[in-house]
Amino acid sequence: MPPATKLPITVIIAVKNEAANIARCLDACRPAARVIVIDSKSVDRTCDLARMAGAEVLQFEHEGGYPKKRQWALDTLSIETEWILFLDADEVVTDALWCEIEAAIGSPQAMNGYLIRKGFHFLGRRFRFGGFSHQAVLLIRNGMGRFEQLVEVPGDSLDMEVHERMIVEGEIGVLSSPLVHEDFKGLEAYIDRHNRYSTWEASIRAHWLATGSYGQDKVEPKLLGNVQERRRWLKRFVIRVPGEPWLWFCYHYFLRLGFLEGRKGMIAAGIRKQYIENVRSKMYEIKLRHRKSGD
Repeated sequence: MPPATKLPITVIIAVKNEAANIARCLDACRPAARVIVIDSKSVDRTCDLARMAGAEVLQFEHEGGYPKKRQWALDTLSIETEWILFLDADEVVTDALWCEIEAAIGSPQAMNGYLIRKGFHFLGRRFRFGGFSHQAVLLIRNGMGRFEQLVEVPGDSLDMEVHERMIVEGEIGVLSSPLVHEDFKGLEAYIDRHNRYSTWEASIRAHWLATGSYGQDKVEPKLLGNVQERRRWLKRFVIRVPGEPWLWFCYHYFLRLGFLEGRKGMIAAGIRKQYIENVRSKMYEIKLRHRKSGD
């Protein structure tokens, strides 16, 4: 059962054209004291559905650079609750996770931030294998966290943080109950979104290879750090591997037993491989462009 009383949490949900997902996400946010939907001029029923569910709806217009949508909310909004939870519209907080959140923030030993696993659902199936689920800091104590300020990507069309991680002042805890991460907009939208993500990541990677830095305010790579720091440490080496797309395919499909998910596991691993191929191809294009401009 979910908590019986409202928790001192403000949920911030960044959206654009999420009518297929938003109602389900908001229905699961009832234990939170406040729910804010930050929209970017959706042209579907996202805003209407959010208001019908009792959420506050605010509009955000990205003018380029930092901050993007979630950090803008932290910088701009008056948030009085002690805790803030960040969600995407295609994510659902389960009763088990709410109960774990309630216990964590009510403890005298509460940390300033918590890693939460995004439980991967794909093509109508909850994946038990494949290693596609990942952890991110989604729950923070108010005033104790901020998103990375990475290098600005020229022509960046993404107005919200995607791969930027949360930097927390103080210790970070880990919650064991995953949320449900399931997008109902279909494969076309999923692939299109990751194509745009790959353009952003290609620029970030190219900048790192050229300068050794991702930006001026970032999660530091640490082999023995938390999962965000370890992942950042690992990427420093993986991005130099010539066969990186196949490396990720083998990791998900064979090493993490994605083949046990059947054809859906094959498709998911193939999309991951294609994503990295797109990133690497766009990095090569960036290199050619720089060479041409230097001639």
